[in-house]
Amino acid sequence: MPPTPGHAVRTKRIYDPSGPDDGRRILVDRIWPRGITKDRAGLDEWCREVAPSTALRTWFGHDASRWAEFLRRYEAELEGNEHFDELVEQVRADSITLLYSARDTDHNQAVALAGFLEDRLKR
Repeated sequence: MPPTPGHAVRTKRIYDPSGPDDGRRILVDRIWPRGITKDRAGLDEWCREVAPSTALRTWFGHDASRWAEFLRRYEAELEGNEHFDELVEQVRADSITLLYSARDTDHNQAVALAGFLEDRLKR
């Protein structure tokens, strides 16, 4: 996702190396990614409270044909989530990179969350 003036929200697989443009690195998976040590992850924060519920994640199953409905349900789950509101404030202050472990780089919770953050910042 391209940076927006004043802030940037990026997404990246946790298995990819960190970079100088990452800003604050935040893992948004509910469960810890396989094969990654905490040192290698280079996290600033693990915010599992903004990850999709286990029920939603299981229902979605990374099936791209369910993406639109996943977005709708996930956004509904985030309504009133104080941790999501805190992420909005972090983006207003600095760049962040939302980290995820999914293989699908286009259909995952970090991509969805980045879109929701960008939408919120436009309000």
